[in-house]
Amino acid sequence: QVQLVESGGGLVQAGGSLRLSCTASGRTFNNYVMGWFRQTPGKERQFVATINWNSGSTYYADSVRGRFTISRDNAKNTVYLQMNDLKVEDTAVYYCHAARGAAYWGQGTQVTVSS
Repeated sequence: QVQLVESGGGLVQAGGSLRLSCTASGRTFNNYVMGWFRQTPGKERQFVATINWNSGSTYYADSVRGRFTISRDNAKNTVYLQMNDLKVEDTAVYYCHAARGAAYWGQGTQVTVSS
């Protein structure tokens, strides 16, 4: 059973930084694509960033490129999302995602950016 557990959300002022963590368990994650999505009330879940577990190659949404950095620590089975220069519009519940055929989601962590 794959489990993804997020942590690191919270309240921060605009311009500040937060680092989200997602610890994965339940299997090895070779050839998985790990990522982060976010969702605000009444809207669809939105892609933020992905990283290939093996190669480390990354991909970002235009809205976060240059401000957010996704990384992974294979030894700790953990994916990170470093978020800098946060904006009010980054406020959302952030979800960790793992996919290789089947897709798995974490429970989400709230990020609130105040003006």
